[in-house]
Amino acid sequence: MSTPPTTEDLDKLRLMLSLLNEKSQPNINGLTEAVRNIPWAHLNIKTFGYDLARSLVAALPVRHGLAPHHVGLTCRASLQADMESDWLAYWCGQLHSPVMFHRKLWELAYVLQAVRENGHLREGARGLGFGCGVEPLPSYFAAHGVSVTMTDLLPAEAEAAGWVATNQHAANVAMAFHPHLVTRERFDEKVELRYVDMNAIPADLDGYDFCWSICALEHLGSIGQGLAFVENTLATLKPGGLSVHTTEFNINAEGLTIDNWPTVLFQRRHVEALAARLREQGHDVAPLDFSLGDRPLDRFVDLPPFHHDLPPELAEWMGTPQHLKVAVDGFAATCFGLIVRKRAA
Repeated sequence: MSTPPTTEDLDKLRLMLSLLNEKSQPNINGLTEAVRNIPWAHLNIKTFGYDLARSLVAALPVRHGLAPHHVGLTCRASLQADMESDWLAYWCGQLHSPVMFHRKLWELAYVLQAVRENGHLREGARGLGFGCGVEPLPSYFAAHGVSVTMTDLLPAEAEAAGWVATNQHAANVAMAFHPHLVTRERFDEKVELRYVDMNAIPADLDGYDFCWSICALEHLGSIGQGLAFVENTLATLKPGGLSVHTTEFNINAEGLTIDNWPTVLFQRRHVEALAARLREQGHDVAPLDFSLGDRPLDRFVDLPPFHHDLPPELAEWMGTPQHLKVAVDGFAATCFGLIVRKRAA
C-alpha cells in the first residue's frame, strides 16, 4: 500500500502549481508550464461549442402555430435532433422559453411530452413531482388543471447538500410559483409542497395518475438507490399510471462509472437491468434507445469550470451555457429519460 502524501508534500505541490511565486512573478517549473494553460484550453473549447450552438439555433426556421402531437417517446438520451424538433419547440413556447441547446430544457420538454402522450395533461389529473425545487412544471401543470404534490428535501438537508446555495431548492411552495405560467389563485388551489426523502417515499403518497423527477435520482447516494427509487415510485400510482424521470447518464457503456457519491452516473447496463426487472413485474417500459446522436452538438462535451463556478464577469462574457453533454468528474455524461407505465390492475 502506498504511503499517503504528507502535509509538507502537499504544500510543495501547491507551490509548484501556483501561477506566481512569492514575488508575483511567473512560477517557472516543468509542472506549472505543463498545466497552467489548461483552464484556458477548456474555455476555448467551451466558447467554440457555445458559439456553434447559438449559430445552429439562429439557423432554425421560425415556427408559428405549433400544436402538440404524438412522437412516441422512447427511453433515450438528449439529442440535437430533439432540440431542433417541432415537439420540443412547442414545449419551449408553452414554457415561454426560447429554444436553446441546453440539456435541462430537453428534460423539461421530455417530461411534458411524456405526460401529454399518456393523457395526463388534463383537468382533474393528479401529479406527484420528486425533488422539484423551483422548476416550472408544477406551475404549468396547475394551469392545465392538474392537482400537483411537489416534493423536496427538508430545508436543513437541502442546505447541507448545497441545493439552497445554488437556488435549486423550494423552502416553501411559493418559490415554485411562476407567474408567467399560471395565476396565483390557480397555483394555490392546485399545488401543495411535501418534504420527502426520495429513499423513503411515504406510503400515503398514492393514487396519482403520474409522477416525475428531473435529474434527481442520481443524487440519492448510489446507483442502487437511484434504481430502487424508480421502482418504488410505481407504488404512488394508480394502475396504468405514468412514471417519467431524467437522470445523469455515462455515455461510455463499458468500464468505470461513478457510484456511492453525491452524483452517480448510470450506464446502459443499469438501465437495461432496471427495464428487464420492471417488465418481469408486468410494467410497460418504453423502448430503450441508446443512440448518442451524430450531429455536431451531440459530439460536444462541455468542460469545467461551469457557469456557476466562473467569476461573474467571465460568466456574463461566456453567456448562457449551451450543451447536451458535460464532463462530470472526468466522465462524459448526458441526460437520459426513462418512461414506465405501471401494470394494469
